[in-house]
Amino acid sequence: MNYERLRTFMAVAEKKSFSEAGKILFVTQPTITSQIKALEEELHTKLFERTTKKVEMTQSAVILYKYAKEIIRLSDSAQKEILKIEDMIHGDLSMGCSLTIGEYILPKYLKQFKDMYPLIQMSVEISNSNNIITSIKDQFIDVGLIETPIDDPEIMVEPFLEDELILIASPNYFSNNEITISIEQLKRTPLIVREKGSGTRAVLEQYLNQAGMSIDRLNVVMELGSTEAIKAAVESGLGVSIVSKNAIIKEQQLKLLTAYPIKNISFYRYFYIAFRKEQVLKSTTELFIEELRKMTGKQEVSVS
Repeated sequence: MNYERLRTFMAVAEKKSFSEAGKILFVTQPTITSQIKALEEELHTKLFERTTKKVEMTQSAVILYKYAKEIIRLSDSAQKEILKIEDMIHGDLSMGCSLTIGEYILPKYLKQFKDMYPLIQMSVEISNSNNIITSIKDQFIDVGLIETPIDDPEIMVEPFLEDELILIASPNYFSNNEITISIEQLKRTPLIVREKGSGTRAVLEQYLNQAGMSIDRLNVVMELGSTEAIKAAVESGLGVSIVSKNAIIKEQQLKLLTAYPIKNISFYRYFYIAFRKEQVLKSTTELFIEELRKMTGKQEVSVS
């Protein structure tokens, strides 16, 4: 059976849609239809029942799905083994990064990786953690670097770097003798936060809940879609915010922002690698994950 036809069949079976399968495989819907028709003619059976609302697998398709999944897995594994033998370390690598990681953490690791493997062509999508997981599941990207552990049966995550969130303000926002900020003071202070769906927002809400407080009890005056926008708003004196310590290294050196601990509460978290379960990773993806573990000093520890 033709490999591309099987990949097309798998995409339609998983997405239950010819048009959605076309988006994943970057081909037109007529191409998808043609591939499925050719496969049906080869097997002398009907694979899908199509209605105006959905696509359902036939009994023949259910049987084929089980074997097609294994055929594709074995084919991908064989290709990886051959590439290792030939020592051809090239190809493409598409990844997604949450904003904090993409803007402040990833660049130095990408530089090291590119120096080691200059023939690998890389593309990076910067988005929030939820969007990245969707892109991995839809196979638009190979791997994701996200800010929160995701509980999803299709996704494997593992920590690769520890981070801390800190309260930031413009240098003269609080009085000079302020060393720590109390919870009560934080409740009264105008707070600027990331949008819902971002990893930073999720960690903030998690730790507040553990401290017996809801974010709704804080004086949230603004929600912004990037850390850069938040830093600019805080610098102008619109309020304070809680962001990654890695995001304000330059601003602290230039004395544009000041960091404060919050009394009796700390915001620690891990950044995570995310990829699809039960799928043979591309050689470039596997190599990047291995090198990232080495660069950050993390062993392979999976969290599912």
